[in-house]
Parts: sequence; C-alpha cells; structure tokens
Amino acid sequence: MSERQGAVGLGVRATPRGAPSYIFQREFQGKSPRITIGATADWTISAARERAREMQRDIDQGRDPRLVKAERQAADAATFKAAKVAELTVGEAWKLYLDDRKPIWGSRHHDDHLQLAKAGGDKAKRGTRGRGITIAGPLHSLMGLRLAEVTAPVVEAWAAKEAKTRQSSARLALRCFKAFLNWCAEHPDYKAHMQPSNPAKTRRTREALGKASAKSDVLLKEQLPAWFDAVRALSNPVMSAYLQVLLLTGARRTELLDLQWKDVDSRWKSLAIRDKIEGERKVPLTPYVASLLHAVPRLPNIPFVFASALAKGGRISDPRAGMQAACAAAKIEGLTPHGLRRSFKSLTEWLEIPTGVVAQIMGHKPSATAEKHYTVRPLDLLRLHHERIEAWLLEQAGIDFEPSVGPHTNA
Repeated sequence: MSERQGAVGLGVRATPRGAPSYIFQREFQGKSPRITIGATADWTISAARERAREMQRDIDQGRDPRLVKAERQAADAATFKAAKVAELTVGEAWKLYLDDRKPIWGSRHHDDHLQLAKAGGDKAKRGTRGRGITIAGPLHSLMGLRLAEVTAPVVEAWAAKEAKTRQSSARLALRCFKAFLNWCAEHPDYKAHMQPSNPAKTRRTREALGKASAKSDVLLKEQLPAWFDAVRALSNPVMSAYLQVLLLTGARRTELLDLQWKDVDSRWKSLAIRDKIEGERKVPLTPYVASLLHAVPRLPNIPFVFASALAKGGRISDPRAGMQAACAAAKIEGLTPHGLRRSFKSLTEWLEIPTGVVAQIMGHKPSATAEKHYTVRPLDLLRLHHERIEAWLLEQAGIDFEPSVGPHTNA
C-alpha cells in the first residue's frame, strides 16, 4: 500500500524491523490516521476486511476509530477488573487492608491483625498446654471466602463456633473484622460486592460472643509486703525491676516494655513514655524507680531498659511468667500485669491524690473540660504527688529505702 498522504482503506504494511501487519487508513476530519489491525500471521484477510469495514462505519458515523478502539479496550479492562474483584477473597482483601492501614497503625496493632488471620500449623516457639504447633487465628476460617459471600448468617455461624473455645479473642477479632468490612464498603473497587449493611453488626453475633466482663484484679494494701518480697526475690533482676516499676508508675504493660535508655533523663528526673493516647508523656523519675533502673544490667547494642539478649526484639516480650511466679510465691491469685496499673490507681485513693494528677501520670484521657483545656500540671508538680505515692507504697510494703544514686542514662 502506498505511504502517500490520502491513501485509504485496508492495506498491508511491512517494516524492516517488524512482521507485516494489516492496517486501516482513511481520511477523517482532515487527517489520515493509520490504525494497526494486527499481524498478517494472526489475521485472515477476510477478518481484516471485516475489521476495516467496522472502522469505516465508525467514520461514516462521525466517530474516530482510534477513540472507539480505546473505549472498547477500557470497557474490556473494566469488565476484567470487575470480574477479578468479584472473585477477590477475604484473605486477599485483608492483606490489601493491612498494607493500606500500616502507615497509620502502630507495629503491634498491625502484628495483632496478622495473628488474627494466621493459618497456624507452625512449630510453636513455646508449647502451650502441651501443643507443639500453633493454632489458626480466629479469623482464618473466613479468609477463603469471597467478599460477596460474607453475609450476616456466615458471620453469625463463625461467632457461634469461635465462642465455644476462645470467646475473648473472638470478640477482639470481631471488632477488627467489622472495621475491615467498613473499609471494604468505602473502597471504590469493592463496595459493589459488599452487603448493604455490615454483616458483622448483628444482634445474633453480639449475643453469641457475649460481653467482656470487667476485670477487677488488684493488689490490696495488706498484700503489698508479700508481693514486693516475692518480686524482689525473683532470680531475673530485669523482670524484678520491671514489675516493680510497672506498679510504681501505673504505666501500661507495653509502654514500659518499650522504654529505652534515651527516655531516661536523670538530670530532670523524668521518663518519656510512648503513649497510645498522646503519643508521648513525661512522668517523674521517682527515687526508688531511679534506683531500680540503676541496678538493671545494660546490654551492649540493645536500646531497651528491660532488655533480654534471648528475646527476638531485644527486650522482655511477655512478663506474665515472672508475674505468675511472684504471685504464686506471695499466694496472691489472679493478678495480671495490667492489674498492677489498676492497683496504682486504686491505691492512690488512700492518699486522696487529685484524680487529674493520677490520670496524667497514667496517661488517661482528661475526663472534664477543665482538665482538657485549663489545667496544665508541670513535671515538678506531678513529682510532688508521685514521690508521695511511691513513699507510701514502700512504707506499706515494709521497704526501708534511702535515695542514693541515679539510673544509667544517655544524657
């Protein structure tokens, strides 16, 4: 076919670098666009003629064949995408959800979501109740379903089954799953395949898993001597220090586990605690806590205060074993690490410490307008109350303490 401008109709074009191809060229709006139909090896002459006639009809109707081709390709791509999304499983969407939320979540929250959907079957690092392999997470049985198959009856049946063996973890899994389904319902690609209302929000599901009972484990004033004696007698000095500091600061379990030496300021007598509410809060470094930190061995190349050379993350990963050993020795039943935080709050009632002071030390949200917007307590004012709390707790525990030396610090 001639290459001159104005050449029309169906032709074959060969180039030095490519195989011969059928092309269509016809004047349209003052120009002669050249459109490739396909290689001669792939198209028969009759099929190429029919395709050329289609493009000629487009031109006769005032439409650019190139735009028609692009629209057809876009429609095919949309159809293919819709079909692919329709087959998307919960597990595939769950992974995309976690990737999307990871920059916003903390690492622990992200890891918790991974565990909820984990398949299990791996060799356990530590046997649990005699098991040598890990079990599947509560949400794993839902991961193989298509998104469109996640209906209220399906979630209700899942809840009824999980409630028989692990009601508490299933309640956590349900909360996470509801948030995941909300995310899917707002996603432009997935919302068309979701149920009109969140299938994880039904009365039957809530009833199947029940309500979490309020925890009430707490140290009584008369239990302080036995508890401190047992904790101070632990063979692991790091665990011993950690549990005592946990009670004396009222911190959350993981907040204190994440404490690093750079967070310990002996000059201004403060601890910088990473807070899930405020991001970070400063609390007083009281004298007895300072002495405990000074006695903690500092491991090379590990930034954590409560370090462990054997733990994967470089710090104590789970304080429950040490807590259980101490409580068994002290003959105190049912006390958990979080119960020490509850104990700090409860025991301050004996001293009539202002509620706002205790809340600020513990990292609780302010509960009143005046607390939120008008009351600003500097560190030295907190220290006045906090040192009084510490001295009283030590007195009740029968510990005779005289401040001497401060902790290790990077300052």
